[in-house]
Amino acid sequence: MARRCEICGRGPQVGNKVSHSHILTKRRWLPNIQLVRANVNGTVKRVRVCTRCLKAGKVTRAV
Repeated sequence: MARRCEICGRGPQVGNKVSHSHILTKRRWLPNIQLVRANVNGTVKRVRVCTRCLKAGKVTRAV
């Protein structure tokens, strides 16, 4: 499953995990992607949407 929001394009971010002794190793932050049934152009489709877009009301969920 692609970890990318189909509405805003939000995807994984990369950075460093910092230990107590300040040793840096690479890590990823994954967005909270949910598979929801939504109304898209008048039809019901299953789309992968981040919870930010769901909370902001950018997606209308199908009943």
